[in-house]
Amino acid sequence: MCTVIPTLAQNFLQIGLIELARMMKEAAIYFPPFKLSRRMKEVQDKSSVEYQRLTWDALRKSINGLVNKVNAANVKNIIPELFSENLIRGSGLFCRSCMKSQMASPGFTDVFAALVAVVNTKFPEVGELLLRRVVLQLKRAYKRNDKPQLLAAVKFIAHLVNQLVAHEIIALELLTVLLENPTDSSVEVAVAFVTECGSLLQDLSPKGLHGIFERFRGILHEGEIDKRVQFLIEGLFAIRKAKFQGYPAIRPGLDLVEQEDQITHEISLQEEIDPEIALDIFKPDPNVLENEKRYEELKKTILGEESEDEEGSDAASDVDDEGEDDDAEEDEEQMKIRDETETNLVNLRRTIYLTIMSSVDFEEAGHKLLKIKLEPGQEMELNIMLLECCSQERTYLRYYGLLGQRFCMINKVYQENFDKCFVQQYSMIHRLETNKLRNVAKFFAHLLSIDALPWHVLAYIRLTEEDTTSSSRIFIKILFQELSEHLGIHLLNERLNDPTMQDSFESIFPRDNPKNTRFSINFFTSIGLGGITGNLREYLKNIPRLIMQQEQAASESESDDESDSSGSSVTGSASSELDSLSSDESERDDRNKKRRRRD
Repeated sequence: MCTVIPTLAQNFLQIGLIELARMMKEAAIYFPPFKLSRRMKEVQDKSSVEYQRLTWDALRKSINGLVNKVNAANVKNIIPELFSENLIRGSGLFCRSCMKSQMASPGFTDVFAALVAVVNTKFPEVGELLLRRVVLQLKRAYKRNDKPQLLAAVKFIAHLVNQLVAHEIIALELLTVLLENPTDSSVEVAVAFVTECGSLLQDLSPKGLHGIFERFRGILHEGEIDKRVQFLIEGLFAIRKAKFQGYPAIRPGLDLVEQEDQITHEISLQEEIDPEIALDIFKPDPNVLENEKRYEELKKTILGEESEDEEGSDAASDVDDEGEDDDAEEDEEQMKIRDETETNLVNLRRTIYLTIMSSVDFEEAGHKLLKIKLEPGQEMELNIMLLECCSQERTYLRYYGLLGQRFCMINKVYQENFDKCFVQQYSMIHRLETNKLRNVAKFFAHLLSIDALPWHVLAYIRLTEEDTTSSSRIFIKILFQELSEHLGIHLLNERLNDPTMQDSFESIFPRDNPKNTRFSINFFTSIGLGGITGNLREYLKNIPRLIMQQEQAASESESDDESDSSGSSVTGSASSELDSLSSDESERDDRNKKRRRRD
């Protein structure tokens, strides 16, 4: 025991403070920021190994903090702060932090990819390093059959392809590998990948994407995968048919780099990849001061005049009081908080919803809703929430129709908004379930029956075989059946035959084509409302006679033209005949005269 203690003391003396700090770090002992900054001030030699380790820890924490708090709203503000850190020294730290954050929050993958795309324009080696590490992570997850990690890596590569950091060849190569020996997991991962970057592949490599979809089609026909995965493939085909609407390659707020400025890296899945893990570990730099000075100069060129302006403003603030006041005003203007999360709008909708659902009757609800202070332009939110609450009910409640009627009668703005809501609902009627569709149709039928909503909204409906779907036909059926119940078939027929409104009803009772006319008659007859198609039936019966009259009128006009032309030709021929007769008679007279002279 006595011999062990001196040896330990000697070892500690030999290790020194630096190795002790390293051991403390490895033992996961946390240093608060104020302690870290205090220790950095205590170190006199800025090129010492201890100071370099402290700055390394500060760099790691700073990069982690910036990457962790980045989102679509603040990414433009985070980028200058990130370039202020030494990304050349901390390239491994930056890549490691991005990959960890993306793995923890896959929903922010496009944000991290946009951040990497900006860094890649200034430091291509950093972008290439991150791409190599993500590909290596993908290969390891694929071999281990680690589906969550594989999905995260695939999503990261997809958005790096969208940002043109990675070449599209790696996307096609990855899809080929995933679909070569299809399993439920590999096909699901491939579907997720195509969903993320299919929009870009459709523009850059349409033939390659077509081949991938043909492989998906073959997998569907084989039928060896699970039903759930088959539905995923069918959904992907629907997305492709819609030209990837709703799945853009880059969100508008994240398109930060011009296509000409981006540097694209080509990496194959088959090649050996060196992740350069040594970049994540601290190593003393003998030329640390020179390298830091070089990066400071490089940082000024990257950030441009902003850093110079900030330095100039700081110097001026030390000298001039007025300059300090101006800077304070500018800071106040920059610090004005903008609510881009629509918190106020969400709170307004919540208030309207709770008021509607907690009221006993429509009169109480209308009284409470009128007390809510709405800013100009927010009236539409009340209409939307009222219609949404109505559609969520299991069966239609007359409560909502009476409440909508009350607001239409109070202010014309709500009436115009319900007009817009009718157009919006009819345009997206195919997305509604049958129960929601029925409630919406009954709601608008109530407003139309009591003239709270003008009948010209029916002009938005075009009742033909080509312009309607099964959902829209169900909507029209319920709408007109409800109108007939409210008004009666006789009064409904009078409304629909109003001469002043025929322009609005022309699309429901079309007369442009006999086929469309017959379809409208058959539709209303099949839903039990054939009585409102009397005029349309008469028109359909009279179509042959009208066609005959038109043809006769056309033929008569043609015959008149022919008679005029024939009359002129007859007169011309008659005059020519008269001329020939007169010439013959004159010749005969001459002959007779000659004979007489001979005699």
